[in-house]
Amino acid sequence: MAQTTGKYADFEGLREKAVALRRAGYSLRQIRDALQVHNKDVLQRLVEGEPAPAWTKRPNAKDDLRQRARELRLQGCTYDQIEAELGCSRSSVSLWVRDLPKPEPRYTPEEQRALMHAGLARARAAQAEERERIKQKAEAEIANLTDRELLLTGTALYWAEGQKSKPYQRREGVVFVNSDPGVILVFLAWLKLLGVDRERLRFRVMIHESADVAAAERYWADLVGVDVSALQRTTLKKHNPKTVRKNIGEAYYGCLDVRVLQGAELYCRIEGWWNGIVAGLQRNSGKV
Repeated sequence: MAQTTGKYADFEGLREKAVALRRAGYSLRQIRDALQVHNKDVLQRLVEGEPAPAWTKRPNAKDDLRQRARELRLQGCTYDQIEAELGCSRSSVSLWVRDLPKPEPRYTPEEQRALMHAGLARARAAQAEERERIKQKAEAEIANLTDRELLLTGTALYWAEGQKSKPYQRREGVVFVNSDPGVILVFLAWLKLLGVDRERLRFRVMIHESADVAAAERYWADLVGVDVSALQRTTLKKHNPKTVRKNIGEAYYGCLDVRVLQGAELYCRIEGWWNGIVAGLQRNSGKV
């Protein structure tokens, strides 16, 4: 220890007094005032080795969390589980429990995979349930369609999916092809609203040659309410062995081609309705 001179020459005597005061529960400030030792370094040396009294220690808000983290670790909890339980950071957990032995795994790798898959299944089931709830709520918002609503719906549907005449290729006929049975039913209801007789309709199945063609023909015939024999000859798409098909399985029925005979006038009306929808929007809101 360095020699102390001057005011603090009797260092050992001061230390004896300082230690006695420290053990009596004095704080550093109280010892300083009692002994008139205002040199911080000297004051620290006077009480060196003597613990501060408990009342001078600042309470640590995380002491309880630290203790609980250690208890959980000793119970075999992982860092992730302790974080989730206590709501604290991984760095804090690591600092608090790193001296404790690493717990043995609770589950075998196979059990862990099974738990993971079960958790994913529950999450997906909950997501599917939520999607179904949203769909049902939205469906209820539509209720019944008026004739005008069906007219507008069918017009927009045809202009999006139906055959249209082009400046470079005039095709003023009504031809509609789609794989969605709901879309086909809406289209047929729309044609009925427009007064198109069923005798003017022709139906043709379009499907990949490697699919169950007969099943597809029965499916579409039943949907539109005709006999299979009333369908026109099915159009088959040739199989390309280099292509990996995704439209496979029992639910694959290809597309249905619906044509309206003598449909030139009807096509012109459809185009006019569509133009009217666009013009109406422009009148109501300026520019679209």
